[in-house]
Amino acid sequence: MKALGFRQANSWLHTWSGLLLGWLLFAVFVTGTLSYFRQEITYWMQPELHGSQAHPQAAEQALQTLRREAPDAASWQVTLPDERNPTVRTRWYEQGERVARNGGKSLTLDATTMEPLAGRPTAGGEFLYRFHFELYGMDRTWGRWIVGVATMFMLVAIMSGVIIHKKIFIDFFTFRRRKGQRSWMDAHNALAVLSLPFHFMITYSGLLLLMFLLMPWGMDAAYNGDTRAFFSERGRAPVQAPAGADAQAVPAPQAMAPIGPMLEAANRAWPLGVASISVTQPGRAGGTVELRQKGAQTLLNHAASERMIFDAGTGELKEAILTDVPAAGVSTYNVFSALHRLRFADAWLRWLFFIAGVMGTAMVGTGMILWVVKRLPQKRKGQYHAGHRLVERLNVAALAGIFVAIGAYFWLNRLLPASLADRAGWEIKGFFLVWALTLVHAWLREHKQAWKEQLYAIVVLYAGLPIINFQFAESHLLATLGNGHWTLASVDLVLLATAALAAWAAWYLRPSANPVRKPKPVVQAAVQEATP
Repeated sequence: MKALGFRQANSWLHTWSGLLLGWLLFAVFVTGTLSYFRQEITYWMQPELHGSQAHPQAAEQALQTLRREAPDAASWQVTLPDERNPTVRTRWYEQGERVARNGGKSLTLDATTMEPLAGRPTAGGEFLYRFHFELYGMDRTWGRWIVGVATMFMLVAIMSGVIIHKKIFIDFFTFRRRKGQRSWMDAHNALAVLSLPFHFMITYSGLLLLMFLLMPWGMDAAYNGDTRAFFSERGRAPVQAPAGADAQAVPAPQAMAPIGPMLEAANRAWPLGVASISVTQPGRAGGTVELRQKGAQTLLNHAASERMIFDAGTGELKEAILTDVPAAGVSTYNVFSALHRLRFADAWLRWLFFIAGVMGTAMVGTGMILWVVKRLPQKRKGQYHAGHRLVERLNVAALAGIFVAIGAYFWLNRLLPASLADRAGWEIKGFFLVWALTLVHAWLREHKQAWKEQLYAIVVLYAGLPIINFQFAESHLLATLGNGHWTLASVDLVLLATAALAAWAAWYLRPSANPVRKPKPVVQAAVQEATP
């Protein structure tokens, strides 16, 4: 067997590293791209909350509501409205109760009327986010391992892809329309080159986020297996209980100072304003009010927001805290982590990353389709084997099927009764059930027909969602555009754009209007006679 040259070996590596886990990588890219707007998706999936509008007095009114609802609580937490969610979210913990991510009791309030809002239970964008890096529904450790291995394959495919293209920048400006394999190759190259820095960054940073799972040996050796000590040193120590939560004796009553002057002091120091309010031992001696700055997360530190701590009784500023810049190694890790998660970014940067994520998704998809298109001549010659058929069917279910499943997930959010037990769980079960059915459908139908039918399903599902939203007065596209509610309107517009793209793809797969005709036998014979 002749030894492969360097570029030929990398070409083989690029092909197979992309193929073996390409279907999973496509799903990871799709759900990861949507995760840039997971808060907006969750908000869109709870139409009962859409009537809320931010109000200047929301903070004072929210604290008054908590005085009525939880006068004896150990702590209150209030998240103020912002451009991503205009409701007021409150949470409180009783005396002796430990702080937990979903612990305590919570209440969502209309930012203007302070009336409780009962949003329908939903997994929302959080499900898509969790699926992106741990394959929601299976053991988290195994899910993260699988995604980690797939991400490593992606990094190998990117590096080998750069090596095998001698004219990588010339290829970017080349696109041969309706040329079969060449067209798919040109599209794959252009998508890869245009956002190559993003593809490398998002893949490498994804591996860094999983490095404590994939390569824990250095951490174990340095800290003798005490992972809690490591994360505590990194500034990620477990959240402690609120002050006074474990005290046996509840402090004596003391009236709270008005929150208004505290907010004014914070707003003078912070141009972006206040994001949240935390009150410990409200209405009692020794209580404190902590205000946290809005939009202050940075590349160097995810929790770099400045905080002001006031005496709850007198309203005097006790302390202003700015999280220290971590050491160089932690800062480097935080930069890559922040770029991957993008929690610090404004809307324009999230949209830029969203577009780059769409291009990355399309890059993986065109690569998977190119593998099939390259082998069409073998299929026409009758050299068609089970592996080729398997890739064809998996392509349909993985590339089109996941969009069908996401569309079904959104439809279930609109159709399932709000009172259904484990409603969020049924949304997720519906997603996986529909995705499995797309694989069955792709296996039973002829390849091209399966593509068209699943594309038609995407058109119906995604174009129908903005229509069904007309049952909610504050949620349909005409209302959101008229009110300038771009958080909701953008979701519907993206759904319509996806439906339009699927419709174009289905039209592209239509039978040719001028099929190539075989030459007549008489003409064919004349040509053979004239040939020397």
